[in-house]
Amino acid sequence: MAKITLSNLAHSYLPQPKGEQDYALKKLDHVWEDGGAYALLGSSGCGKTTLLNIISGLLKPSEGRVLFGDRDVTHAETAERNIAQVFQFPVVYDTMTVRQNLAFPLRNRGMAAPVIARRVDQIARMIGMEAMLDRKARGLTADAKQKISLGRGMVREDVNAILFDEPLTVIDPLMKWELRTQLKTLHREFGHTMIYVTHDQTEALTFADKVVVMYDGRVVQMGMPAELFEKPAHTFVGYFIGSPGMNIFDAEVEGNVATVAGHQVPLGAAYSGLSGRVQIGIRPEYSLLGDQGLPFAIRRVEDVGRHRIVRGEALGKPMNVILPEGMPVPASDARVQFLADRVNVYADDWRVEGGAL
Repeated sequence: MAKITLSNLAHSYLPQPKGEQDYALKKLDHVWEDGGAYALLGSSGCGKTTLLNIISGLLKPSEGRVLFGDRDVTHAETAERNIAQVFQFPVVYDTMTVRQNLAFPLRNRGMAAPVIARRVDQIARMIGMEAMLDRKARGLTADAKQKISLGRGMVREDVNAILFDEPLTVIDPLMKWELRTQLKTLHREFGHTMIYVTHDQTEALTFADKVVVMYDGRVVQMGMPAELFEKPAHTFVGYFIGSPGMNIFDAEVEGNVATVAGHQVPLGAAYSGLSGRVQIGIRPEYSLLGDQGLPFAIRRVEDVGRHRIVRGEALGKPMNVILPEGMPVPASDARVQFLADRVNVYADDWRVEGGAL
């Protein structure tokens, strides 16, 4: 296991990048602590896989360094980094049995047969393939093959890190949940540094101790799930985390009041001297329907069991409000107000910390 340090790292797929817009991965400094479980979360094309491939050695960065512990591995080959990697689509040996596929990385390292057998049996139980150990991989379903690929990535106990690149894409939903649970168990038991790339917030939030959110080639926030939800550092984080995501409105902010299209919204902190594009963000969970606040036109109501999602418009913008089960929904259009201490303020998409009132 190892701490992974990314120092002044950046990458462009162009031979002579002329500006920041030419970089798939903008310059970043970042540390993955030894034994941490991290999720790299973001939409397609944001730079997640580029970053993962740089860490694994499949891609050499245009700028900066990668360190495993104190060792500079920027130009080291993948085989020299002592990592395991699981890809989005299954990579298995069709002519081998499931047992032989899982044992392959251990046999390559000359481990004793009893050790191999114990570890293969343990991993097979984890991925639910005990009954298939002696079947050839050829002819198995895509999700079964991906489980083999996942198991082979986790079978070694001596790796510096295990890297997962959207490994559950072809797995059915129930098995996804079970495998994520097993990955957490494996992490607690063996303490591997794990980095898990996904565009699915549920996968990220249920797997990781810390989630690293990427947008347009940048790491815009790293934190625990509660931090990302309560205090998104960037408007993209607010939009991307949560279901539905954060409601965002252009505003003028002075002191502890935001003005949105002529309507005043109380804030839980004081602000001054803001410049650029100023916005406020509020989670649907912290919005209340009643007879005060912004005018809110109800379009439809979705009952999802524990709560209801009221979808509508406020001041001509789409907006969502989440009401706890049992709370009445107005029969017609209403007004919406926000919990003042839950309102976040942004300038040019970045969160601004307010001062004391």
